Amino acid sequence: MISYTAIDDIPKIHQGLKAAFATGKSKPIAFRKKQLLRLLHLVDDNISRFREALLSDLGRPHAESNNMEIYPTMAEIKEAYDSVEKWAATEKAPFNANWFAMSPATRKEPKGVVLIISPYNFPMSLLIPPLAAAIAAGNAVMVKPSELSPANAALLAELLPKYLDPDLYHIVNGGVPEATKILELPFDHILYTGNGNVAKVVCAAAAKHLTPVTLELKGKNPCVIDPKCNLKGAAKRLMWGKLTNGGQICMAPDYVLVPEWFQDQFVSALEEAYREMHPEDPKTSGQMARMVNQRHAERVKRLIDNTKGTIVFGGEVDLVTKYAAPTVIKDVQRDDSLMSEEIFGPFLPIIPVKDVDEAIKFINARPQALNLYVFTNDPAFKAKVFDNTQSGCAIANETILHFSAHGLPFGGVGASGYGYTTGKCAFDTFTHLRATMDSPYWLDTVLLKARYPPYTENRMKTMKSIMKPTVPREDEGGLGKGVIYGCVLALVALASAMLVQSR
Repeated sequence: MISYTAIDDIPKIHQGLKAAFATGKSKPIAFRKKQLLRLLHLVDDNISRFREALLSDLGRPHAESNNMEIYPTMAEIKEAYDSVEKWAATEKAPFNANWFAMSPATRKEPKGVVLIISPYNFPMSLLIPPLAAAIAAGNAVMVKPSELSPANAALLAELLPKYLDPDLYHIVNGGVPEATKILELPFDHILYTGNGNVAKVVCAAAAKHLTPVTLELKGKNPCVIDPKCNLKGAAKRLMWGKLTNGGQICMAPDYVLVPEWFQDQFVSALEEAYREMHPEDPKTSGQMARMVNQRHAERVKRLIDNTKGTIVFGGEVDLVTKYAAPTVIKDVQRDDSLMSEEIFGPFLPIIPVKDVDEAIKFINARPQALNLYVFTNDPAFKAKVFDNTQSGCAIANETILHFSAHGLPFGGVGASGYGYTTGKCAFDTFTHLRATMDSPYWLDTVLLKARYPPYTENRMKTMKSIMKPTVPREDEGGLGKGVIYGCVLALVALASAMLVQSR
């Protein structure tokens, strides 16, 4: 049973985090690694409990929780644990003849006390990996899980203080009143994952404190089909990506754009792929997640009940069990109920279009999606779609797996959010890049004395030769005289430094 945090305690928790961060305790790399290792053990020691919590909250099969949430969460923590020294190391600036003697560099410093607000649909992987990134960056962290996944929120509330330093990392549970109180407080960064309407509230509250915000939002993710694609493989991957977690994934394909003459053939392939993956009715087989609550079940039922498209298979929504049947709907028009909002359920509308050009126009007439999918074996087809659209991610011949791919940034653009939330990019999200420089005084006797008044003609010429770049002609190639002159300056500076040191 989830226990909400007392509203009056929230400012005290925030103040405690600020005080703990001020001690510098969270900054040493050894401490960060120790906390990351404990976070990894938190998950590893309690895998079965997380599986049961996910089953309770979402009706999600254990195997799906393992593959889509638990193991990827552990991989994200392990990457942060293995990489924190490298990520946090001070970086020297690229060599520049004018500046190298001043030792320009970038320090990687924690931002301070940061807030992570996570959604219900992936209550582990949209909370714990960002927490790992914030720890790796050296911050103190407040986390606010969704109250719509109470079993996971309660489990995290129990485990977090047992494994992590309770002075620096704290969970706050609750609903709208608790979230409202949290957002009244000044944080040094906020990461919010969820829907656009709540994102506007978060941003408005953050603006009062000039708090930077990272948003990972939902969107109607389009999928463009090339008739010359691997039909069977495309249909299976598309159905898998749509039905995982009962369709409650911000990365799930939301609708499909297919040439009108190819629609029936593609729909037949989708149905065949569905029957192959679900030989038994998923309503009774336990092989598919449920809608998270009654309200969301009613919402998707309203969408499917009002569609004017043709339901090929499925269409059932059981409000008692919160089960929404996998459904494919063809001949869906632009103004259909299924196109009025992100579906966030296991319904896949098929929209017939004339060709790829019409598909691109359709996509560009709508807000930017978090993901855009293309199924094709033709590099030119893929390039045409990617080059003429915008989306957070652009994926060919696959669905949703890119979220867990190491080394890739994951984030939205425009209406689907901004900033990045995985891997090294998540570490950078919670890190302040602090410029640093240490300029030796001998430079004033060699190169930079001309910066001081009085501004004589000779001094102005000297500074111009140092500071003003050479503007190349449009037909010019090779090394410009500015580069050559810079190299000469570098040699002079180096010789002068050696002379000063020898004295």
